[in-house]
Amino acid sequence: MNPVVLAFETSCDETAVAVVRGREVLSNVLSSQVDLHARFGGVVPEVAARAHVEAIRGLTHRALAEAGVHPDDLDAVAATEGPGLVGALLVGHSYAKATAWARRLPFVGVDHMEGHLFSPLLEHPEFRPPAIVLLASGGHSQLVYAEDWGKYRVMGATIDDAAGEAFDKLARVMGLGFPGGPAIDRASEGGDPDAVRFPRALEDRPFDFSFSGLKTAVLTFIRQATESGDLPSLADMAASVQEAIVDVLVEKTLNAVEATGVRVIGGGGGVLANRRLRRKLTEAAGERGLEVYLPSPVFATDNAAMIGAAAVHHLEKGRLGYWTDSVDPGRRLDVRE
Repeated sequence: MNPVVLAFETSCDETAVAVVRGREVLSNVLSSQVDLHARFGGVVPEVAARAHVEAIRGLTHRALAEAGVHPDDLDAVAATEGPGLVGALLVGHSYAKATAWARRLPFVGVDHMEGHLFSPLLEHPEFRPPAIVLLASGGHSQLVYAEDWGKYRVMGATIDDAAGEAFDKLARVMGLGFPGGPAIDRASEGGDPDAVRFPRALEDRPFDFSFSGLKTAVLTFIRQATESGDLPSLADMAASVQEAIVDVLVEKTLNAVEATGVRVIGGGGGVLANRRLRRKLTEAAGERGLEVYLPSPVFATDNAAMIGAAAVHHLEKGRLGYWTDSVDPGRRLDVRE
């Protein structure tokens, strides 16, 4: 079964539309709102929702045209149902349901984090559970034990800031702008990741994350180093901050692998586009003989193709949405089929 699915993703500040046939990506288009939010230093929910409204219709036509698919050829329509910003979610979810209703097609609501969990499958058809999947983005940091498709257990999560949020906040502290993850990644080039040893929190909790203390440590260090005239270069600072976040993500992932005995690691979410994280996770897994499947950056960040891939799974299981379904901004991933 290779259904053709029109998929929408509008959980935050990217308007994304894709067409997939099974797990094959026929088109994957996106309208970025980075410039809209950069002056605010973060995503403004009302601005994001309005931008989604303006972009979604044109992107839908473009996605269908690039895929070479006529609306009559569609088998289903899917959209992110949560978690995310309620206004942003409503735009994509409502537009998708209206499209499905008008075309008399099945509608599938998809968990945003499950979409990220499926993202490696878009380029690595051999990726299969059981696996430990690191999901790290601006709003979420989770370690998920995927026993099978649709059978998930969140083993650990952040107790405060997510990894992507930490990157954004720390980039702002260092004057690097928004979004913080790519800015710190670029600024770290040529820097010494061991220049400053920033703290790695929650060492006594093997699967959970905490990054709020890192911000305080960096602020304190910058203030004291500035007063003493001993502030490291920006490249060294960026590399050291990045290393503190990456080390925790890699260590906790390996802890989950050891606890479950699985031999496969997956990943998803915008933080997985970070070059240092990808390299250290791949190297650590290779040393232990583990398989690693990470999506390329275009599929690691928010995109609609991953929503389509997850929707195909639900279609195969006969699990469809209802017209009365609505968005759930606080939706949790834990699912047992």
